[in-house]
Amino acid sequence: MKKILVLLFFITASAAQSQEMAISEIEFEGLKRTKPAFLKRLIKTKEKTTYDSILVLGDVERLKRLPGIANAKFIQKKEGDSLKLVYEIEENFTLIPGVRIATANDGSFAYRISAFEFNLFGNNQLLGAFYEKNVFNSYGAFWEHPFLFSDKLGVGLNYQDVTTQEPVFFDEGVKNYRFNARNLEAKLLFSFDFNNEAELGAILVKEKYQFEGENFIEGRPTELNADKLIYRAAYRYVNLDIAYQYFDGVQSEFIGQYVNFLSGDSPGESFLNSFLSLRNDFLYYKKIGTNGNWANRFRVAATIGNEDSPFAPFTLDNQLNIRGVGNTVDRGTASLVLNSEYRHTLYEKGWFVVQGNAFVDVGSWRKPGEDFSQLFDGSATRLYPGVGIRFIHKRIFNAVFRLDYGFGIGNEATNGIVFGIGQYF
Repeated sequence: MKKILVLLFFITASAAQSQEMAISEIEFEGLKRTKPAFLKRLIKTKEKTTYDSILVLGDVERLKRLPGIANAKFIQKKEGDSLKLVYEIEENFTLIPGVRIATANDGSFAYRISAFEFNLFGNNQLLGAFYEKNVFNSYGAFWEHPFLFSDKLGVGLNYQDVTTQEPVFFDEGVKNYRFNARNLEAKLLFSFDFNNEAELGAILVKEKYQFEGENFIEGRPTELNADKLIYRAAYRYVNLDIAYQYFDGVQSEFIGQYVNFLSGDSPGESFLNSFLSLRNDFLYYKKIGTNGNWANRFRVAATIGNEDSPFAPFTLDNQLNIRGVGNTVDRGTASLVLNSEYRHTLYEKGWFVVQGNAFVDVGSWRKPGEDFSQLFDGSATRLYPGVGIRFIHKRIFNAVFRLDYGFGIGNEATNGIVFGIGQYF
């Protein structure tokens, strides 16, 4: 007992002594692409200041969240009355090609190919583009520099020209429309502190819906055109401890959009009118034992101002919310969705990880023209448990190949396989 007390005394005394020492130098070891000057600007610990263990631990967690960094830790090297602080960095490979395959809404083969660089010029800029064939051709390009002006302020730009075949759910039945949206977005990126981030931007949109197929419904539009200006704001609270494939902590993201109808067609029933869209995702992760991870996402979404439009913005879809349900099988003007899964590492060696998971996806929708009470009465609720597998490269950013199979429960439920890159949430 005495030996333990003595040991604790010396550890405490050593920590207190380090806490009072000045930092003579800060170094980064293991960097190949990331610029040390960029990381020095980003971290809160500075040279010629008193060592603060809480500040240093916060820096480590912030570094681990960067796309260019797989893992980070620190060591202290005493140099007389001061100390050298060394951050040991393990970098990610960040030039990521992507391939996604699916079945389009008309039953044809659909695919998406992309390439994104997440650490352009060594300061974690993002540059990327995609091409998609989903009945029709789509493409887009993205650039973001989260720290262009300072460690708190950056900018982002993107352009997308997306054309898809979209089912629209009228009372008389489902009809397919060719939907085209050309979007130009500019936004400011704010990083207030270690836990709080925000975005503020605007999107100029040109939309077009054109009826496809036969048996046109009298009184329903054959073609709609709209010019819109979308004002977008997002806020994220992030308090996560990340260790490769394991997450522990919470994250909450709120996105609000005001869709301002500028000009175009809006006959009779105001199909493409102005409205407010609100969505919040709350995520909770818990590390369980050595190999387990419990992950949860609770999504609340609603629109105000287009409650009766069949061109509702929220879709029920494999890739977005309920695994196994199918591709764009329903639309809604409000939704509640809970995704919960247990992830377990089955095999890990070096950079390679095989992870299994069991999940439950459940959600309900408010259909156009219905009250909010539909979210709770069970008439539009979907329940899909399932299982899946993940193949993970620990040193390539977001290199998670996932395969899930969802089993529908209830009348007219479906089953289905869902492929994707990156964890589902």
